[in-house]
Amino acid sequence: MDAPLRLIASNPLDQLARTLEALLVVASAPLSVQELADAADDDPERVEAALGLVRERYAEGRSGIVLEQVAGGWAFRSAREAAQACARLFEKPAQRNLSQAALETLAIVAYLGPCSRPDVARIRGVSADSAVANLVERGLIAESGRDDAAGGAIRYRTTPLFERVFGLESLSQLPRLDDVGADAEQIRERLHEVAEKRTA
Repeated sequence: MDAPLRLIASNPLDQLARTLEALLVVASAPLSVQELADAADDDPERVEAALGLVRERYAEGRSGIVLEQVAGGWAFRSAREAAQACARLFEKPAQRNLSQAALETLAIVAYLGPCSRPDVARIRGVSADSAVANLVERGLIAESGRDDAAGGAIRYRTTPLFERVFGLESLSQLPRLDDVGADAEQIRERLHEVAEKRTA
């Protein structure tokens, strides 16, 4: 082994970065810095520094996979240029384009959730049964208790998969309604823009 390769191999931070790569590859969900530190038996500050190395190594345009911070943790995703090929391979429902009704319903749940189907129907002006069922099937929303009112309609909230699909660390990163205006058409357009970027 020549000198430069020996230096890289013996660099403790680079070794930690390789360990983090392995942990992120085998993980089924985003991992927080603390979870990575616990698994690697290392210091969270060093883990953050090593994640910087991994993120640089797997930057968009340099690799077929990209490291990103989503849903409160770190995870690999396919590069945008490979997203369609990956979707064809796995044919995951969450990776297919969302309909207008599903986008509107998802926006309502994301901004106002947890909320029930009747809540969504009142806001949209049409039945939400099909759209809600579709989003539950895709894993983008999930049950979150029941209304206190008589009948106790099921309430729904977004899931970590929603944050991951839309590249959000948390719901606090959603565009502020004040920023896009109160007009529903503007909100729809903004949600379409986000969806197209994530599935392009």
